[in-house]
Amino acid sequence: QVQLVESGGGSVQAGGSLRLSCAASGYTYSSNCMGWFRQAPGKEREGVATIYTGGGRTYYADSVKGRFTISQDNAKNTVYLQMNSLKPEDTAMYYCAADPLTAVLAGRCSAAAGDFGYWGQGTQVTVSS
Repeated sequence: QVQLVESGGGSVQAGGSLRLSCAASGYTYSSNCMGWFRQAPGKEREGVATIYTGGGRTYYADSVKGRFTISQDNAKNTVYLQMNSLKPEDTAMYYCAADPLTAVLAGRCSAAAGDFGYWGQGTQVTVSS
């Protein structure tokens, strides 16, 4: 059974940093897509960053480019999201997601939530001004 467990959320002031971790278990695919999505109250879930574990190709939403970095540690089956220069508008529940097939697009990953089949329970990030 695939499990994705997020950690690292919390409350910070604007300009601060947080690092989210997503540990995957029961997941045997060597090349797949993993990503971070977020959902604020009353808004749709949006793709923040994705990474193709087979080659490392990444995607970032325009709103986080230059501030967030997604990375992987294959030995630990863990994906990270380093978030710097946080803004109040980054406040949301952050979800880790994975998919070995539907989300994979010729060596890169989809940023559409509907393409990801496995999800974590989410971790809250709150940024105060």
